[in-house]
Amino acid sequence: MDENRRNMLMKFPCLIPQNADFTEYDGYIQILDEEYRMNIKLPKDGKLKDTRLTCDWKLEQILKKYDKIVKQRLNQCENLSAFLEELGSIAEKQLCFQEQMQPTIQRNNCAQLISELENIGWEKVVSVNADFQSFQIKFVDLKQRQHVMQIKLHSQHPRQAPTIIVDLPVKFDIVWTASSTLLDVFNQFVHNVDLYQDLWNNLNELDRKTWILEPDNPTFSATNRRIAISANASIQITVDPKHPSSLPDIKFLGSNQATNPLRENMTSNLHLWDENEGLLHNLSSLLEVTFPSPSNSKKEDFSADCGICYSYRLGMEIPEEVCNDSRCAQPFHQTCLIEWLRGLPSYRQSFQTIFGECPYCSTPITVKMSIRK
Repeated sequence: MDENRRNMLMKFPCLIPQNADFTEYDGYIQILDEEYRMNIKLPKDGKLKDTRLTCDWKLEQILKKYDKIVKQRLNQCENLSAFLEELGSIAEKQLCFQEQMQPTIQRNNCAQLISELENIGWEKVVSVNADFQSFQIKFVDLKQRQHVMQIKLHSQHPRQAPTIIVDLPVKFDIVWTASSTLLDVFNQFVHNVDLYQDLWNNLNELDRKTWILEPDNPTFSATNRRIAISANASIQITVDPKHPSSLPDIKFLGSNQATNPLRENMTSNLHLWDENEGLLHNLSSLLEVTFPSPSNSKKEDFSADCGICYSYRLGMEIPEEVCNDSRCAQPFHQTCLIEWLRGLPSYRQSFQTIFGECPYCSTPITVKMSIRK
């Protein structure tokens, strides 16, 4: 075997010849304790200066400053093995230099971040992780609601934008440039929080003065509420976060006997909706109801268990299918009722609607199957 080829196999065993002529190698080259992917294509005349060398992005970044030297060594080295040894030596020196500079860079970065946190105010800093790459910063609005923003710095900070996690009803996209600071992000967060003050004021009034069946513990991002009206009826509202005073999307839940009058009232009273009033006042006028509140009732009065599985929650479901006979008015989970009806000899289905009898009183009952998000 040719001496040069033997040296290649001995010194760079992870670079595998791709043909019988030994004009192409593919595999890995080890530098210090790490392996880097590399592909080498030699010209047929064997002249190194025309060699095509490709490597993974990490090694490419390491050698970026030495492009001229690499080309010079290709021209001057006697064989491929000697060139690769010199290439490894160049990369090792650069890696050692970067390692020596890293503590200084880290100290400078930490000092800069500390200065940026001071500009925000230490009283607003909830937490800082040990490597100074993640932060939690709070903002307290005019109603004393505390909003927390989580910041995770990118490995290429500040050239790349950090990852931001917030609890807001609309996606939070930050504006970031290489000269941006944590204070810039915080100010953008505060601006967005201020945008939704009317939304939260209206929803908080509902949370305080009515029985909210869902969600159990509303977050700032939650724009929906299921509000109890009676033991047999409730409404699910979804509020537009950008126009919280406008008429929300309203879904009626309960037996037809209990919800039909509410639908009729809404149709008749749409002209009464006043965007200068709060959601609670408008909903009461629209539906002609006085909502039960924590001051005069108990939540258990409006959260009856499913008549089939005898529980209130079934995964993400609560009982919202109700028998239309007012003397029964038993609620069921949609899933439970569908399974029950499918087991009856009289089971009948038309498109997405199932027909059957109430498990309790045998009154005719229907349930529409829906795809839950």
